Amino acid sequence: MTGTLFRILIACFITLFGQATVSFAVESFDYVPDAYRAALSERLKPADGEAGAKRQAWADALKAQTDETRESFAFLLANMPDDDFEKLSPDFLARNVALAHEARNATPWAAAVPLELFQEQVLPYASVNERRDDWRKDFMDRFLPMVRDLKTADEVVKKLNIEVFKTFGVAYHPTKRPKPDQSPYESIEAKFASCTGLSILLIDACRAVGIPARFVGVPQWTTVKGNHSWVEVFTDQWRFVGACEPSKLDETWFIGNASKADESDPMKRIYASSFRKTGTHFPLIWNRSAQWVQAEDVTRWYTRRRAVSIEPAAQDAGNTLQIRLNGRIVAQVPMDGPAKLDLPHGEPLKWCVKARDGKILRDGEWAVPETGDAAFKG
Repeated sequence: MTGTLFRILIACFITLFGQATVSFAVESFDYVPDAYRAALSERLKPADGEAGAKRQAWADALKAQTDETRESFAFLLANMPDDDFEKLSPDFLARNVALAHEARNATPWAAAVPLELFQEQVLPYASVNERRDDWRKDFMDRFLPMVRDLKTADEVVKKLNIEVFKTFGVAYHPTKRPKPDQSPYESIEAKFASCTGLSILLIDACRAVGIPARFVGVPQWTTVKGNHSWVEVFTDQWRFVGACEPSKLDETWFIGNASKADESDPMKRIYASSFRKTGTHFPLIWNRSAQWVQAEDVTRWYTRRRAVSIEPAAQDAGNTLQIRLNGRIVAQVPMDGPAKLDLPHGEPLKWCVKARDGKILRDGEWAVPETGDAAFKG
């Protein structure tokens, strides 16, 4: 629920030392979405001095958002790491939000991304603990013209995975890169990056044109020595790709290793980064102390994946099938004809069929069987 009232009461007073101190108190969050009201009430709680002034600046920036962008700004403000809240500026966040919405409105495939996925994996200005660069306008100006006329998100990702690294002249090297967790411009300057730096660069390019993308990695393989990082992009579901590796989605050299990840060992699980707070931290092998990077455990998507055929009924033409796991959207496909998804067996998947206007026509719960027929007929 959103409303029209968000009042900040400002109280200025002079301390005993003659210095002006500013404090503020939140009186109402009526136009802030319910989902973020508690978090913002805590984050913007009354404070004195510079802290109070900074919180007031954040509150003013939130209030200044349009009806289209306010929820997005609130999402980032409520979920951003504490260090970012202290060091980044409201202008930086507002600029990222405005540009992300501009990209969302620029193409049919970006506009088709569900708002939930747009907020969680297009809006964010960072993936893990990399330096916070102001990359979005530069990347949108460079890459949106290259992909604007492509028909599908799948085509967009394939093209970006070639053109991004060709444009910047960045390549993989395990030792010539200055550090593993390079920001986009650190990798561009160095011309070399690790799998982590390459992944961050591709993720930001995808987000700049409106494609949901997230950082994925395993701290330690079970099969060989070392860790690895890669990218997942949402096309019809989350699909994986190696950055700077122009292969088809879901066809990479590491899939055999990933299929043997160990769900019982936190260091041998596969994680996907999340800007939304999840309560699970991403074990960054290059910075074990940075336990504030949020993540989802996606191991089952690699160790228990099964090909599932979607066989829609004729009357469902024009409708959309949406599938969720643990409350999050994990797949969304048009029901105009047969389709194929790769889903983990044994998990309680909630599905619904939506009409063009978003109305839910029917829904249910289904688990992919470990063996036998894996067709979904809904």
